[in-house]
Amino acid sequence: MLTKRIIPCLDIKDGRTVKGVNFENIRDAGDPIELGALYAQQGADELVFLDITATNERRKTLSDLVSRIARHVNIPFTVGGGIASVEDVNILLQSGADKISVNTSAFKRPELLDELSREFGSQCVVLAIDTRFENDDWYVYLNGGRVKTAIKAYDWAKEAVNRGAGEILLTSMNNDGTKKGFALDITALLSQNLNVPVIASGGAGTMEHFVEVFDKAQADAALAASIFHYKEIEIPALKTYLYHKGVNIRF
Repeated sequence: MLTKRIIPCLDIKDGRTVKGVNFENIRDAGDPIELGALYAQQGADELVFLDITATNERRKTLSDLVSRIARHVNIPFTVGGGIASVEDVNILLQSGADKISVNTSAFKRPELLDELSREFGSQCVVLAIDTRFENDDWYVYLNGGRVKTAIKAYDWAKEAVNRGAGEILLTSMNNDGTKKGFALDITALLSQNLNVPVIASGGAGTMEHFVEVFDKAQADAALAASIFHYKEIEIPALKTYLYHKGVNIRF
């Protein structure tokens, strides 16, 4: 049985870690390299770094940051933000990233997933989906949650996996930053019907929320940000709690 993973997420804007609620009201949460190193030391299984602002010089800035992160972090980390080509990925992997995350660019040109998995292997390709529940279903949103599409999250996830995405990072915009728990229904739908790992994201507020998303929704990993950044929950305590609740995790 595979161990469940705990993954802190660092949203990066202008070189700083930031956090919002429902993708809005962004505030500063610290230095991404210091935070990443701290989480690695505390026992995080992986890290995710997302560059949330699309600037023209993004790729250069991001690759520089990735090199600095790689020097301070000894666990696998995924990098996302503005990745749109094989060349972009090459630069980030050479800078030290272990995996990359694509979102809007893959939705707009799904062939990108075929190209990336062919070039680097599907284990390197994470598809991030931002989804919002409305009109009785979960729909895909693009551009950092600003643009609605008419495509359902499950349909897009299924196509993406068929094209070579090796992992799905699923963020519920309804739950994001609310600390009221993960979106168990859509997470379960993907986890139980796709043959790749699903990372649940959006809504973690208590240790019990992690138990729920692992047990009820069968997520492979749970990602959180503010509860870790603001030290509301510490990773060693969370892992001890999960262990006592019978969740299979790595110490």
